[in-house]
Amino acid sequence: MGRGSRGIPTAVMSGGRNADDSRGAVTAEFAVVLPAVVALLAMLLAGAAAGVTQLRIEEGARAGARALARGEDPAAVERTVRTLAGGTASASIAAEGGWFSITVTDRVGGPLGSSIPWTLTARASTRSETATALQPAVLEVDVLQAGVAADREDGT
Repeated sequence: MGRGSRGIPTAVMSGGRNADDSRGAVTAEFAVVLPAVVALLAMLLAGAAAGVTQLRIEEGARAGARALARGEDPAAVERTVRTLAGGTASASIAAEGGWFSITVTDRVGGPLGSSIPWTLTARASTRSETATALQPAVLEVDVLQAGVAADREDGT
């Protein structure tokens, strides 16, 4: 048994163990903690990939809604969405009255995104800016204005 700088045996200074004995314990602790740290890092990266994907498809949905409002054809809108949201994104377009809505969906990429079936969705709606979609609203205003003009002529 060796002696430390004050003449005390080294086994007594280290709590009854030699300093060389603790190396194996540190290695075992590291082997237990490493998989947990790697799993945590993988989940953080997968969450970041999901966040980036959500931002991309939201931007694609907004741009697609703007293109629909301007009166672009659905094929051009689909190209716009795929350019901004990514090649794997899909878009569905719905029209009701003078309103258009577009729903963009995509899966999360990356190693964990392919193993976990995450499908993200973004939706945007807009009112059409073209004359054909606005025509019923314009006709309704004309009818109301004609009714007001007729009431004025009648004196009511």
